[in-house]
Amino acid sequence: MLAAISRSRLVVGRSFGFSALLTDEQKHLKDAVTKFATQQIEPIAAQIDKSDSYDIRHVFKSMGELGLLGMTCPHDYGGTGLGYFEHALCMEEISRASGSVGLSYLAHSNLCINQIVLNASESLKKKYLPRLCSGEHVGALAISEHGAGSDAVGMAMKAERTEGGYVLNGTKMWITNGPDADVIVVYARTTPGTSSKGLTTFLVEKTFKGFKPSPKLDKLGMRGSPTCELVFDNVFVPEENIIGQLDKGVYVLMKGLGFERLLLSAGPVGLMQKAIDLVVPYVKERKQFGKPIGTFQLVQAKLADMYTSLESTRAYVYATAKLADMGKATNRETASVFLYAGEQGTKVALDAIQCLGGNGYINDYAAGRLLRDAKLYEIGGGTSEIRRVLIGKDLVKG
Repeated sequence: MLAAISRSRLVVGRSFGFSALLTDEQKHLKDAVTKFATQQIEPIAAQIDKSDSYDIRHVFKSMGELGLLGMTCPHDYGGTGLGYFEHALCMEEISRASGSVGLSYLAHSNLCINQIVLNASESLKKKYLPRLCSGEHVGALAISEHGAGSDAVGMAMKAERTEGGYVLNGTKMWITNGPDADVIVVYARTTPGTSSKGLTTFLVEKTFKGFKPSPKLDKLGMRGSPTCELVFDNVFVPEENIIGQLDKGVYVLMKGLGFERLLLSAGPVGLMQKAIDLVVPYVKERKQFGKPIGTFQLVQAKLADMYTSLESTRAYVYATAKLADMGKATNRETASVFLYAGEQGTKVALDAIQCLGGNGYINDYAAGRLLRDAKLYEIGGGTSEIRRVLIGKDLVKG
């Protein structure tokens, strides 16, 4: 567990202007995660992207040993018992090492584990959380469908009442960790219709008869983070595996979306930090016209913009995470920080490619991977367009 890690074993984490805002415990946490990510994830990041695969169970078990998987889960269920701020620190550092590992990490630690922590019964928490927190089991969240992406509450997958539980039929699409997940938080329609009413949340195990993950999708970015369609063919789920209340799954969904958007926002921060780590040494050494290109004012201006985007986004994410830990982060604020972080991440990745010139356009450098990974944050978790709609509506109402 993190508490057992001696300070003497840690390397000093990356220095940044906001370190003075961290407590000693938070600095210790960040240094531990930096060391783990630098030693165990970063060296294989390029190969993960190239091969579109990695040993997710091995990496997750290592994370579980460090206590990273159950950041917001109480100690009683095997978690670390920390807050959303600490979780954001972990997401940032893991994403700096590999965007795809960071995405899978969050789908497990927040989208699955945190949903169970916030909404499940005591018996479900005791049954599922310990093995999810240890990394023995891989978790996922299944909301989206072919016809229900941005319109999440328009999902059509059915859950019909039967003796002792419900039978699920339908499919879920674009499910991160889907091919490897042992435990999935699943939303299905228990009352016919297309409104937000009548949705229920279930916990489904991969061993349930009739459940089948489809082959892994071949994605543009976040390669290595396994994503697929899930097929439910008369899958029986016992009644005790309902999370929250029958027909009120929309409240579970909405309760988790704000935290999801907040913590996803830390992913682009890690990618932007990696972009600057890549570009600054390069422009100091790369020479044109007899001088390092870093001495050219236009290159320095590009670096200044990249740095400002990184630090402003980091400040926004950290501040919103603090609000979340105080119970004061609104859906408007989490949508806004995610909108800003996602778009700044793509911009900084593009700037990194521009600074590297021709080298930025070949796969020997990580810049192309950073761009492909960053773009996901303008799509997943509700597109940038949907985020703008949510923010605008809330401002008009308010």
